[in-house]
Amino acid sequence: MGLISSLKKAFSKPYATVSVAEAKDLLASGAVLIDVRSAQEWRTGRAPQAKHIPLDRLQGSTAGIQKTRPVIAVCASGVRSASAARLLASQGYRAYSLRGGMGAWRAAGEPVR
Repeated sequence: MGLISSLKKAFSKPYATVSVAEAKDLLASGAVLIDVRSAQEWRTGRAPQAKHIPLDRLQGSTAGIQKTRPVIAVCASGVRSASAARLLASQGYRAYSLRGGMGAWRAAGEPVR
């Protein structure tokens, strides 16, 4: 492997960042949406199909998340979901982070409970 290839591999993200539209397509194909925000944030509104697994709990265990389905992480703005997606990808999940988080979800006019 050449130097350039090694550097690309070392600095590449092990997960993908997706838009709301791309996330909706993935969800329609069977992906799971996990909301990694705090309980207080969760209560302010969530995507109807989201499963609540706060980031601190996810860091301790990914129990209950199937590896056979893609996983999309969402937070308030996209920072914590990127951390969650990186963690999931390192454990063998096909992981995605929702760009812009719940702010982008709401701005796209998607339903919120």
